[in-house]
Amino acid sequence: MSTIKNVGEKIVSIRESKRITLVELADRCGFTETMMGKIEENEAIPSLGHLIKVARALGVRLGTFLDDMDQLGPVISRKGDLSQGGSFSSKSSNTHQNLNFFPLASDKSGRHMEPFIVEINPATGTDFTQSSHEGEEFIYVLAGEVEINYGKTMYTLSEGDSIYYDSVVDHHVHSANDLPAKILAVVYAPY
Repeated sequence: MSTIKNVGEKIVSIRESKRITLVELADRCGFTETMMGKIEENEAIPSLGHLIKVARALGVRLGTFLDDMDQLGPVISRKGDLSQGGSFSSKSSNTHQNLNFFPLASDKSGRHMEPFIVEINPATGTDFTQSSHEGEEFIYVLAGEVEINYGKTMYTLSEGDSIYYDSVVDHHVHSANDLPAKILAVVYAPY
């Protein structure tokens, strides 16, 4: 699967290898056929929660959609060698535009955590759509300030601050001001 370049193509490849129709996969995920088709065609960027549902419905790890190689040993990411990875949206498909994800372990097979460097650009509005999914998240602020809406509480974190939370609670991460920010985010989604 190392020749597959994007999440949608990986979903199609896995679905077809398991002889699951688009309609069956959509039903298993609780999505409409149209929505599932848009995800597979990369016309809609799935939320992390939606991607977890697809992984469970296909019987694969979340990391399968982000894997590039089958490295069994340690994987090292060097400063300056970050490659642009996939983007995730919240439940609203237009909210992904402020987040740029750079995976740190896409070459590691069999992983249960997804570490990313995330560049957060200032948001154009303040009406944030929260999302939720199974698992846990750890965020460490590398630069700037971020706000995390977690349930009904908002936390502001500055450079050097961190937060660890259960992802099943509705949440949203965004820049705390009109300046960009950068975080280390580690997502754990149970298989």
